[in-house]
Amino acid sequence: MKNPLVSIIMPVYNSERYVGEAIRSVIDQKYENWELLIVNDGSTDDSEGVILSYEDNRIQYFSKENGGVSSARNLALGVCKGAFMIFFDADDIMPEEAVSARMAIFDQDDTLDFVDGKVKYVSNELEVLDHEYIPDFQGNPLSLLFRLDRRCLFGNTWMVRRRAGITYRFNESLTHAEDLFFYLSICNQCETKYTFTNHEVLRYRQHPTSAMKNLKGLENGYYKLLQTIQSDISHTRGQFHHLKLRVIRIMFLSHLIDGKDLSSAFRVVFKFSWI
Repeated sequence: MKNPLVSIIMPVYNSERYVGEAIRSVIDQKYENWELLIVNDGSTDDSEGVILSYEDNRIQYFSKENGGVSSARNLALGVCKGAFMIFFDADDIMPEEAVSARMAIFDQDDTLDFVDGKVKYVSNELEVLDHEYIPDFQGNPLSLLFRLDRRCLFGNTWMVRRRAGITYRFNESLTHAEDLFFYLSICNQCETKYTFTNHEVLRYRQHPTSAMKNLKGLENGYYKLLQTIQSDISHTRGQFHHLKLRVIRIMFLSHLIDGKDLSSAFRVVFKFSWI
């Protein structure tokens, strides 16, 4: 199929300041056969007003009560029509070749399921920062997902080929790493193949955050993630062990560096070790 439809799924929550730039970056894509499904997840600012100011028949707008990013994406997944899909956050930017560069890779290999690409990190004002993400892997990404391996860092950079018989749905009970679970669930259903383009496919906005963050929420979210993977995703003992060790390291450092709380850091190690 020449120039197949690409579904771009954008959840929005209180993104009045940024969503217009995100929408404009989609409209400016060199690849023109796309649909942009924007799901307003109960925003309390004027996100809706900004969204509705853009007139393009390729844009579909949905509004719902707040239920989280996974529920917003699932709403769009239930109605999207594209043979390929991309998840795109309302505060990020797509370079003009973000879609076409990945489609060019898909065109070369019908067996591909995921095509990734380079990410540049930018400030709130879209100034390019001094680091970037460059994928470096080809093949079945399953084992690397369990290792949280940065050679194929999971997230909004993956374009996904939709295949018949595969369920594409986010687990709405998860509050952290829902992308990881989503891609694991696809790999759990069939043999998959990942590669990447050297083109830049995303400009990822980094916002200033509180040093303390929500450590309790982070801890509960990752604990739920491990429990859900343990019960719902086929895995070897070694795969799950690697993932658990990575999560324990994340939580330990979060408590030690962000919270500056050594006792909580060791407490969380003990807690997660029993999963």
